[in-house]
Amino acid sequence: MTPRLTSSFWVHALLRRCAGQGLFGTVVHKGADEAGVVHVLVNHLDGTYDLLSPPPGPAYDQAGERRFTKDFLTPLSWSDVETAMQKRRQRDPDIWLVEIEDRTGLAGITVSSE
Repeated sequence: MTPRLTSSFWVHALLRRCAGQGLFGTVVHKGADEAGVVHVLVNHLDGTYDLLSPPPGPAYDQAGERRFTKDFLTPLSWSDVETAMQKRRQRDPDIWLVEIEDRTGLAGITVSSE
């Protein structure tokens, strides 16, 4: 089995990489340090957000990189994001929510089509 980075380490590395690209990011909700599920919220700075979550099945690809899917086909409003995350936190209080501001993309996160 390939060793995995802890969720906390991965989140902080993501925030640092984004800062290096001139993107602002922050932890909205801190989850379990070791293995909390990470969700990424991309703020497009126009009142809309894309919510990225681990896909069903393996959360890592063959190279050991985290995989993400877009939860919704179209960007959401903040109230829709809050509703979706509230439901998830009720099932799993250890999840992470990281917000990154990116007007034009998905903060450099590769999104799988699965």
